Amino acid sequence: MSGGGNRWSVRAEAALLLLVGIVLGACREFLFINLNYQIDHVARHTRFSYAHSLFQGWTRGMDLGPLLTLKWIMALCFMLAMAILSVLMSRVLFDTWRHTRPLVIGFVIFAVASLVFHELARWQQDFEMVSIQLSHMLQYPVVLLFLLLAAGLPGVRASADH
Repeated sequence: MSGGGNRWSVRAEAALLLLVGIVLGACREFLFINLNYQIDHVARHTRFSYAHSLFQGWTRGMDLGPLLTLKWIMALCFMLAMAILSVLMSRVLFDTWRHTRPLVIGFVIFAVASLVFHELARWQQDFEMVSIQLSHMLQYPVVLLFLLLAAGLPGVRASADH
């Protein structure tokens, strides 16, 4: 990816990164909806699972513990993928790598905050929704959209050139 290319190549690269983020978000949605259906089926010992038959095949024979572990691993993987895409988007839009550290630190801070709210939900259930929303923000192309918006602000591109 060329950070300093002409305006059309910057737009094309940004569009490609956003498209990858959207496709990953759609894949994440399919996987997590079906994983949650499968977790519910296994946890409640229902007669059948609402998970897609393809997904049921992938998780056949898995107990609740491994399914929950898979959910945590997948969440971390999607956060990592979106962090990488965000760093690349920042590079394309601002023609510098200097935003890498703040982006990574921001992802880590929000991920830790999500985990803290998840733990606080043991005492106050309302915190679980905060935890979920923070986690989802990091697993979908939300940060990519914020970067695109920020790149369009007056003076942002000029200040990034220094």
